[in-house]
Amino acid sequence: MTEYNQPESGNEMPRFGGSTNMFRLPAADSAKNVDVGIVGVPLDIGTSNRSGSRFGPRQIRSESVLVRPYCMATGAAPFESFQVADMGDVAINPYNLADSVELIESHYRKLLTHSMKPVSMGGDHTITLPILRAVAAKHGPLALVHVDAHADTNDTMFGEKLTHGTVFRRAIEEGLVDPNSMFQIGLRATGYSADDFDWARHKGVTVVTAEECWYRSLSPLMESIHEQLGKDQPLYLSFDIDGLDPSVAPGTGTPEPAGLMASQGLEIIRGTFGLNIVGCDLVEVSPPYDTTGNTSLLAANLIFEMLCSLPGCVRR
Repeated sequence: MTEYNQPESGNEMPRFGGSTNMFRLPAADSAKNVDVGIVGVPLDIGTSNRSGSRFGPRQIRSESVLVRPYCMATGAAPFESFQVADMGDVAINPYNLADSVELIESHYRKLLTHSMKPVSMGGDHTITLPILRAVAAKHGPLALVHVDAHADTNDTMFGEKLTHGTVFRRAIEEGLVDPNSMFQIGLRATGYSADDFDWARHKGVTVVTAEECWYRSLSPLMESIHEQLGKDQPLYLSFDIDGLDPSVAPGTGTPEPAGLMASQGLEIIRGTFGLNIVGCDLVEVSPPYDTTGNTSLLAANLIFEMLCSLPGCVRR
C-alpha cells in the first residue's frame, strides 16, 4: 500500500509550532512522484489597486495549520488519496511583469513534465495566464470555472495587455480556454460599460452575476455545469478571493460589496467534484488588508476543498 505524505498532527506538535509548509506537509524539490503539488506564486505587480498579494502564499501557509486532514461534510480524505507536497514558490522578478510571466510559465512547464497536478496560491490574478499556457500545452483547450467579482476580460489597462484585469481575454484569444465551456461566477459591482461583461458573453462564456446568486444555494448551478461539461473535458478552476463578499474576505486588493458568501464558495468548489480538474488556483489574497488573518484562513480552507474535489479523491 502506498504511503502518502501526511500533515503534521496538531496532537503531536502544537499548531503554533512545527512546520510552516502548506498544511504542515513535507516540502518537495521535484515534482517526480508527486500527485498534487501546491505552488506559491508571490506576484502582485500586475494589480491595478491595492498591492500586497505577494504576501499571500506565505500567510495562507501560516493559516493552513488550522486545516485538518478530513472534510467532515463530504468525507473527503485527500491525504489518503494522493501524494501531496508543498513545492515552494516560483522565483519571480519583482521589477518586471513580462519577465515574471515568462518565469512562471517556464516553471510550470517543467513541473508538468511529470504527472503532478498544480494547485497554486497567488499572488494577483496575472499568474493564471502563464499557468494556463503551461496546463493547456499539456491538456489542450480547457474548460474553466472562474469565481471573481470582475470579468478580467479588459483588452488593456493603462495601455498594457498584460495585467490582472486582462487575463481571460488573453486566455480566450490564445485558445487556452474554450469559451463555450467557461463559466464566470460572482461578477458584480460597477464598471465602465456593459461590454465589461458582454465581451465574454458574446464569445460564448456563461456569466453568472452575483445578483443571480443572492440568497440561494449554488448546488443547482454546479449540477448544470456538470451536465454541460461531462466528466472527461479537462477543467481548470480559478478562484479570486474577491469573488467573495468583503465581510468574509476583506484582505484583497479590489474588494466589491454584495459578493458571494463563504458557504457559496464552498458549494462551487465541492460542486466540481466528479469533473476532470487538471489544475486550480486561489488568487488575490492581500494579507496587509486583513490583520485578523481570516481571509488567509478562508483561502487555506478553500484550497483544501480543491484537493478534496480532485478526481480520485477518496470519500469515506
